[in-house]
Amino acid sequence: MNALLFERPVSFAPGPLVIEEEAQEMEDFTYHRPVLANETVELLAPQPGSLIVDGTCGGGGHSELILEKGADVVGLDQDPDAISYASARLAAYGGRVTLLQANFRDAARVLDELRILRIGGALLDIGVSSRQLENGERGFSIMRNGPLDMRMDPRRELTAADVVNSYSEGDLTHLFRDLGEEPAARRIASQLVKTRKIDPFRETIQLAKAIEKVVGRHGRRHPATQVFQALRMEVNDELGALTDGLLALSGRLEPGARFAVITFHSLEDRIVKNFFRDRSRKFLDRPEWPEPRPNPDYAFTLVTSKPMEPSAEEQRLNPRSRSAKLRVAERI
Repeated sequence: MNALLFERPVSFAPGPLVIEEEAQEMEDFTYHRPVLANETVELLAPQPGSLIVDGTCGGGGHSELILEKGADVVGLDQDPDAISYASARLAAYGGRVTLLQANFRDAARVLDELRILRIGGALLDIGVSSRQLENGERGFSIMRNGPLDMRMDPRRELTAADVVNSYSEGDLTHLFRDLGEEPAARRIASQLVKTRKIDPFRETIQLAKAIEKVVGRHGRRHPATQVFQALRMEVNDELGALTDGLLALSGRLEPGARFAVITFHSLEDRIVKNFFRDRSRKFLDRPEWPEPRPNPDYAFTLVTSKPMEPSAEEQRLNPRSRSAKLRVAERI
């Protein structure tokens, strides 16, 4: 690991391991299929001996490809299950990888604690993993019953049940419309407020059925999908975390280091697009100015002028990759 990145030597060790039998019992395919994996690592261009921060390590798929390129990895994830799984998967890399349970919005604090001054690249894969979606006990699933939770980090206090049962009708309407882009947001919010007075929402199937009664079934997608998405984003403050994470990680990139971000939602992609665009303009110009002025936030050149999307083959093999968009910028 590049000693120039540290104030003092840091000893890296894998996080807590899960026993082999437990790892085998996990649904391997759910963590072994990172989206746009080869494209991301190719554009991230990790250099041997450099240090890459994988702010959403998940099951370790992207991290493993980065390690194979010779770079070292600091992997963060707010989900302890992901850290446990990735620790077992990446254990063979020993001191070249460290995994910590943390939200990438806190990357600056984590790097300070590790005495890391600069990094050779950063990656964020924004979204929920198949394993989280398919584990009913986590509360993300529409089809598998469980507590109405949706916390990626179990240490957080706010749950989806808290939101559904305590937010006002107006707040729920805005939430479902803005984060879920749900056309029937007002009708759904109104019905949920009426229902919760008699029977508060505690389980996922209970909520999914209530929404289905309002909007009915149309097509293959469950009618509660967009509401569940909005609740998940609210519970985990995903848009706020993304904004904070972009700032935290971009401030640690050394010159020439690249920042890759994969999003799965139009609001997320817009935040990333605007962040990179606003920081890749050398000059700013306005009609009332006599001439363009230097941009004080100028820090990047765009590697991808337009987002890269999964190939038709990847979308066929992994339908959940359909909405993925990859944007990459390089620190000047």
